[in-house]
Amino acid sequence: MSAKRKIKILRIINRFNIGGPTYNATFLTRFMSDDFETVLVGGLPEDGEADSFHILKEYGVKPILIPEFKRNPNFFSDRKALKKIKTIIEEFKPDIVHTHAAKAGALGRKAAFDCKVPVVVHTFHGHVFHSYFGKFKTEIFRRIEKRLASRSTGIIAISEQQKLELSEKYGIAEKNKFEVIPLGFDLDTFQVDLDRKRKETREFYSLNDNQIAVAIIGRLAPIKNHKLFLDSIEIVNRQTTKKPVFFIVGDGETRKEIELQIEKIKTNQPIDIRLTSWIQDIKTFNAGMDIICLTSNNEGTPVSLIEAQACNIPVISTDVGGVKDIIKENETGFVVPKNNPEKFGKKLLDLIEDEKKREKMSQNGWSFVKDNFHYQRLVKDMENYYLKLLKNSSFE
Repeated sequence: MSAKRKIKILRIINRFNIGGPTYNATFLTRFMSDDFETVLVGGLPEDGEADSFHILKEYGVKPILIPEFKRNPNFFSDRKALKKIKTIIEEFKPDIVHTHAAKAGALGRKAAFDCKVPVVVHTFHGHVFHSYFGKFKTEIFRRIEKRLASRSTGIIAISEQQKLELSEKYGIAEKNKFEVIPLGFDLDTFQVDLDRKRKETREFYSLNDNQIAVAIIGRLAPIKNHKLFLDSIEIVNRQTTKKPVFFIVGDGETRKEIELQIEKIKTNQPIDIRLTSWIQDIKTFNAGMDIICLTSNNEGTPVSLIEAQACNIPVISTDVGGVKDIIKENETGFVVPKNNPEKFGKKLLDLIEDEKKREKMSQNGWSFVKDNFHYQRLVKDMENYYLKLLKNSSFE
């Protein structure tokens, strides 16, 4: 359709912490064509989370911050946040309100419905329908999401697997209401100066050429299941003569129990395990690694695995969320059942012991992710989806 004026989009994200939603919202705000005008709104990171304001700054995006956006439900802060969103909608008069992740989806869509915005879209970056809460609380959230979906113009899943889960397993909406639009990233920058970055990282951490560096990157939270990573390390260490170094990158609520498990492991086995907290320059860090892992119980599309493959690093992950859509199994990495340290440890040992296999997988990683998960593809897909939804709205 040929627009007579710019299409105005209000984009709302839970909070500006490190992760896929921030990148997604940033690129969709910065790189949409001149036919679109976008305002980005979001909350602040929680305690233990690294903020992602450096990402916004890097791409010249200036968001509107709503400090009242809190991760957990809170009547008073939620009401204030809702009021602020409605004020922004009344002033900006968007044609589309597009929300990202659960809290933004709940408050942002309610505000949009109340203000009669023509098109309301929501992206599920992950979901909380298993492994987060008990059955009763989970069912409440499922029913809320189902009700919100019924009033939404469109729903975006970030992988085919996620679409099937949300539509068939959890009944959030009919399959035909979902559009699958994978995440997109500025991946070219991960390929710049790889040799220099590798040398810099390995010198910083005093790693020699023969040492194999293994990392897991993400929030230190129960859902990320770092215990599985550490249990797998123990299995590997009992079976290898090599001396790998293991990095745990991130911070959060389970740091203390992770530290205690590491202490316990080290009383029985001499294993080099290092907690680095958050690392802002993940491109340089990744280049110095040999294997990158993910052990989560629940995920949407894990950014760390895409970024690893963009740096030519083989990956190992539990079979959760859309992981199988972002790894070419046995070509760029391995996918194993969750909560199975024996199988995870076996694949990790395989890559540690087999240098040729690591090299082959590293060569395949970049060619796989560069076309499938680039922000240019993301922006094109999203523009086409917006235009399709607007055809059936009151937009002129």
